[in-house]
Amino acid sequence: MEGEQRPAPYQGLFADGHLVLYTLCSVLLPVFITFWCSLQRSRRQLHRRDIFRKSKHGWRDTDLFSHPTYCCVCAQHILQGAFCDCCGLRVDEGCLKKADKRFHCKEIMLKNDSRALDAMHHHWIRGNVPLCSYCVVCKQQCGSQPKLCDYRCIWCQKTVHDECMKSSLRNEKCDFGEFRNLIIPPSYLTCINQMRKDKKTDYAMLASKLGKQWTPLIVLANSRSGTNMGEGLLGEFRILLNPVQVFDVTKTPPIKALQLCTLLPFHSARVLVCGGDGTVGWVLDAVDEMKIKGQEKYIPQVAVLPLGTGNDLSNTLGWGTGYAGEIPVAQVLRNVMEADGIKLDRWKVQVTNKGYYNLRKPKEFTMNNYFSVGPDALMALNFHAHREKAPSLFSSRILNKLELDGERVELPNLEGIIVLNIGYWGGGCRLWEGMGDETYPLARHDDGLLEVVGVYGSFHCAQIQVKLANPFRIGQAHTVRLILKCSMMPMQVDGEPWAQGPCTVTITHKTHALMLYFSGEQTDDDASSTSDPEDAKEAE
Repeated sequence: MEGEQRPAPYQGLFADGHLVLYTLCSVLLPVFITFWCSLQRSRRQLHRRDIFRKSKHGWRDTDLFSHPTYCCVCAQHILQGAFCDCCGLRVDEGCLKKADKRFHCKEIMLKNDSRALDAMHHHWIRGNVPLCSYCVVCKQQCGSQPKLCDYRCIWCQKTVHDECMKSSLRNEKCDFGEFRNLIIPPSYLTCINQMRKDKKTDYAMLASKLGKQWTPLIVLANSRSGTNMGEGLLGEFRILLNPVQVFDVTKTPPIKALQLCTLLPFHSARVLVCGGDGTVGWVLDAVDEMKIKGQEKYIPQVAVLPLGTGNDLSNTLGWGTGYAGEIPVAQVLRNVMEADGIKLDRWKVQVTNKGYYNLRKPKEFTMNNYFSVGPDALMALNFHAHREKAPSLFSSRILNKLELDGERVELPNLEGIIVLNIGYWGGGCRLWEGMGDETYPLARHDDGLLEVVGVYGSFHCAQIQVKLANPFRIGQAHTVRLILKCSMMPMQVDGEPWAQGPCTVTITHKTHALMLYFSGEQTDDDASSTSDPEDAKEAE
């Protein structure tokens, strides 16, 4: 219409320009802020890593402390920051550099060579004492006030109130507390270092000053086991023990870590393996290497803290099927001190391939738990295609043979064979005993005998695991020889599966390992099959 006025062209362009500008600002400003924050965060991380690298503390980052925490420098309440997994200091990020200069961490060795073994004083740090800890003076609870308060000795773990701290306590000698029989004192390593310089090796006389009950512990943890739970355990053990006793096997191989045993009196060391059955086997292989090197007198006894799932060996030894933090680490150390020594048979599995042109050496494995061929290994290997082609591995008596101690054994139409060294199989099933309704010689892990059973298929394995069926018990033997002529079959040793062609499998006794058996949570099924702890003395 003629009365209406149209907006000038420049006004529309001006409005569109504002819209574009606002859009750019709304998009680019958050991007810029995010980039700037990321840059600052990267700078802080580099700064922290530089401090961590140069520090004598074992600093670790955390985004959220698990309980109320106060900075040891500024005394302010903090939710995140850094903590030392050796001495237990906790600091805010801004106070990290000050804390690193002001506070000393645990000394793995003393600088003064003249100090005696019993001349070490308490090393007190203030604040963040463990929950439910009590003052050694007034016997009242410590750390109950919402502030940085009270003291803890990083060696003996004793706690004391601020008002109860006296000069006599500051100058008191530290007895290393409850775990004194597991801790390697810094003064001991200092004396050992001086003795090695003087070419003296009489460690027993030096250790006699620490008492007859001194059985130093070496912790070998796999930080990748149990959904990385091993990494947290490393720090907890470093706080309770001398950090020099705690190793991450992913960084320090067991054979190197076990050389610490050569600085200790004969047959005194104990080892705690934190990981799955595979990690335990790795450590036991390293112990065998010590025997080859002529270090039999330094061989330790081995305990297990099972991480992850399965863990049939640790279950057989009384340590359970898996650790998920249900008991504190201090209780784990108490269990190690109470454990009894036993022997564990270890076996050599030799797999020789068949064929006229086969010039390769036989494969050799060391077995601690069990060997199997058939459905059990098939589940581990997930070898479904082969199962469709060969539904029965042992259907032909001509093609497959089994010998126990040199005597041929007639087999029914079985689909799998399992050779057992320990009582447990398949994540907690006592395979040899089955439903327990038939009388058979009980399975032991130290009698030099293997238990050999057969299974009819995967469904039969499942029935056995829930105690609805018994395995086909073939017998017990000192040696087992198995001849397989199938084109391809699943096979496993201690949970490590592979696809195997025609071959001859020979299982013979290799050696004994000195283990620690914990009977605190022993069940009725375990009681009858447990080895006599006195038998372990014969192995020494």
